[in-house]
Amino acid sequence: MELSSTKENKMGVMPVPRLLISMSLPMMLSMLVQALYNIVDSIFVAQINENALTAVSLAFPIQSLMIAISAGTGVGINALLSRNLGEKNFEGANAAAKNGLFLALLNFILMALIGVFGSRAFFLLQTSAEQIVAYGTQYLTIVCLLSIGIFMQMTLERLLQSTGKTLYTMITQGIGAIINIIMDPILIFGLFGFPRLEVAGAAIATVAGQTVAVCLSVYFNCTKNKELNLDMKEFRPNGKIIATIYQVGIPSIIMQSIGSVMVFGMNKILLMFSSTAAAVFGVYFKLQSFIFMPIFGLNNGMIPIIAYNYGAQNKKRILATMRLSIALAVGIMAVGFLLFQLFPAQFLGFFDASEQMLEIGIPALRIISLSFIFAGYCIIIGSVFQSLGNGVYSLTVSAARQLLVILPVAYLFARLFGLSMVWWSIPIAELASVTLSTLLFRRIKRLKIDPLQSEAES
Repeated sequence: MELSSTKENKMGVMPVPRLLISMSLPMMLSMLVQALYNIVDSIFVAQINENALTAVSLAFPIQSLMIAISAGTGVGINALLSRNLGEKNFEGANAAAKNGLFLALLNFILMALIGVFGSRAFFLLQTSAEQIVAYGTQYLTIVCLLSIGIFMQMTLERLLQSTGKTLYTMITQGIGAIINIIMDPILIFGLFGFPRLEVAGAAIATVAGQTVAVCLSVYFNCTKNKELNLDMKEFRPNGKIIATIYQVGIPSIIMQSIGSVMVFGMNKILLMFSSTAAAVFGVYFKLQSFIFMPIFGLNNGMIPIIAYNYGAQNKKRILATMRLSIALAVGIMAVGFLLFQLFPAQFLGFFDASEQMLEIGIPALRIISLSFIFAGYCIIIGSVFQSLGNGVYSLTVSAARQLLVILPVAYLFARLFGLSMVWWSIPIAELASVTLSTLLFRRIKRLKIDPLQSEAES
């Protein structure tokens, strides 16, 4: 046993609790920092005026789309790379990594074109308020045109995660976030001799932090990630590898993009009442990221463990990893639920909330946070689907939750009962998600996990 341990990747031999914590904790901490700088970003923007805050809130669906494309592609890369490592196919792992970097470049070009030619039209679809449109167009154009940072950062970090080096991703994300937080007030308000750029300054600070993170990620991959060879000389895109990446990645991209559609639709519904209602929804998303980001960090640690042990045919480690992940996720979400129930006014106060925003926002945060009770379980189960190569299951649950429940129920409640009932669409949708996730997991367990031969080690 001791001899095999020296040859075996730690994802196949380290005790599951210690492995999951060591893989996830750095990611959870770094994503908490990411969530913090997202909140700080909006806190500074809110000090310009409420229209600036609304503009950044309305830009969220496109930013979410960029995250969906980069993260979904990363899930596909991560799953394929980890599976190859589990099977000791190092040539295949290198090919997956190189094709992943190529895809990141293509995705950047796509979003840059959307930002240059579609930003103003996107805001005009949502509102006719000229100041909101002007602020939003500035912000979104900059974020999209310089989106090479987010695509390369997330891809390079996934390569580190796939080989178990999550500590370095914590460093890259943390330093990138700190750069963003420092630059925000300097560029927004024109401190230390810099010009006052307002909303455009927030966008520049965001991409500056991402760019620094990319530079660090390149350095760590080249100097610390010895399992992979990222030399791109004589590289040629491989259609079969790209197709395999997107077999898992496209359902994940679509699943997360559905979130963009949902937010866009909810903003349209809320703007029927006031721009303040849309601003409240935007503030909610900034605040809830502080609760959800640690769960996503947990996911990022869990996915390569399950994918590796699926490649290694170890049922016991797959199930142990899944159970512990669910327990941790539910615990984190329970803390988030209590915070939103007890301190909604204080949270809204961070964003210079007006009396109208407080009147709308306090009950909204309390109602929406009821969904936290179920969300942790659903997020983990969805990532289990992805790590086993069944991303379409995650897509099914996400589409049902956000398109078939949230938006229709929100619109119906808006028409019949008014703004105060719109928020109930989110906890109602989470109940549907729990039911469907459980049914689909029972099926995948029967078909893919139960037939595996479990190893003795834990």
